[in-house]
Amino acid sequence: MAWVYILQCADGSHYVGSTKNLELRLEQHVTGRGAAYTRRRLPVQLVWCQEFNRIDEARALEKQVQNWSRAKRVALIEGRYDDLPALARRRGARSKTSPGDRRHDTVSSPPMTEAEVSSPGRGWPPR
Repeated sequence: MAWVYILQCADGSHYVGSTKNLELRLEQHVTGRGAAYTRRRLPVQLVWCQEFNRIDEARALEKQVQNWSRAKRVALIEGRYDDLPALARRRGARSKTSPGDRRHDTVSSPPMTEAEVSSPGRGWPPR
């Protein structure tokens, strides 16, 4: 099995990653042994994840979500799947130099509870 996941960092930014072992990878991030980006922004909290059969599928979605706007990532986290197409069109209309075009943003969004993250239907693609 493989996973794509989104962490919310202490500064409110999001980190998007993929892994074959979600439990181990989360432990690494939480204890400061994960990515350099998250080490500088502890504590981190899992706010979204989705399981895949193959790691290449997970990595493909990871790369896609990393390039999404913050608004689109938040819509995914909140399960607002109907908003995703409109947010994709809106982002495509922006210039590449606009402030909202950054990969990591620092505006805070409310984190999900552990129960919400693990509940059915919270992942991608919508079921």
